[in-house]
Amino acid sequence: MVVRELLAKILSSDPGISVIGAAKSGEEALLAVARDRPDVITMDIHMPGIDGLETTRRIMETQPTPIVIVSGSTDAHEVATVFQAMEAGALAVLRRPPGIGHPEHESSARELVQPLTLMSAVKLVRRWAPTRAEPQLRRAPEPPIPAAPAGINMVAIGASTGGPPVLQTILSELPKDFPAPILIVQHMAVGFCDGFAEWLAQSSALPVHVAMHGEVMRGGHVYVAPDDLQMKVGHDGRIQLTRDLPENGLRPSVSYLFRSLAEVSGKGAVAGLLSGMGRDGAEELKLLRDRGAITFAQDEASSVVDGMPGEAIRLGAATYVLHPDKIAPTLAALANNRKANKR
Repeated sequence: MVVRELLAKILSSDPGISVIGAAKSGEEALLAVARDRPDVITMDIHMPGIDGLETTRRIMETQPTPIVIVSGSTDAHEVATVFQAMEAGALAVLRRPPGIGHPEHESSARELVQPLTLMSAVKLVRRWAPTRAEPQLRRAPEPPIPAAPAGINMVAIGASTGGPPVLQTILSELPKDFPAPILIVQHMAVGFCDGFAEWLAQSSALPVHVAMHGEVMRGGHVYVAPDDLQMKVGHDGRIQLTRDLPENGLRPSVSYLFRSLAEVSGKGAVAGLLSGMGRDGAEELKLLRDRGAITFAQDEASSVVDGMPGEAIRLGAATYVLHPDKIAPTLAALANNRKANKR
């Protein structure tokens, strides 16, 4: 009850937000959503009766509504459960602000209110599913995958809102002998990175790590940018983490990572943008393509939010525009071409 009252007080303090209800259990939440039709829902994982994960599943099946998980847990194992709610359709996870009087209360409250205002504008939460389960629509032929230059040596992917389930699908479908290292920048609230990496690792044949400063990238390993640090690739092939200023208001920033790839690797890189708000990484994806890299963007129909990939497509930054089901096979095919070039 104390937590619900705290969240209601924080949200009501913003003139752009109206709190129309609060539920103390999953059962109450289901009834309230059907009755009140909110623009956005904040959800805790731990609730009496039906928990937040199952409540999210049922809402997305019956009354699709933008859902943001608000969690106070920082334990990696518990946080991994939060990302299961994203599999079920939740848009994002935000950190629960500490109580009034805490020195971080005001800054944490702002970090909660601003994203919720943006999420409420996502009126239709579009979900993608394996195409075999749905009637096939006629699609324009996709361009053939070119022979990858022999020097391709890394893959970089940027994502924001709606990205985690797509990243999970990509990594779960890549073979265990995938030869290149994979670098990931996923926008999320501070405190959830370790749990995110653990969640990805549960369904991936590739080892998934939170990146460490100075480590040498290894083929077939996945490196997730850590909380509140910029990640780039050095000329010596090592990961560098810095406290350089945010870019596009973000740290880690996709733009920061992609620009380093353009400097270090150029045509030796494969890079892509997934679902997300804003334009982080779009111009730098165009820079990579101009320097010979193979690039991709998630298609609009499957993106929860088409900001980042949509901007990349508008700029002509994407060699390929791909449905999530096509991304892993495309990466695997590029890797096979690389192997063929090395023979």
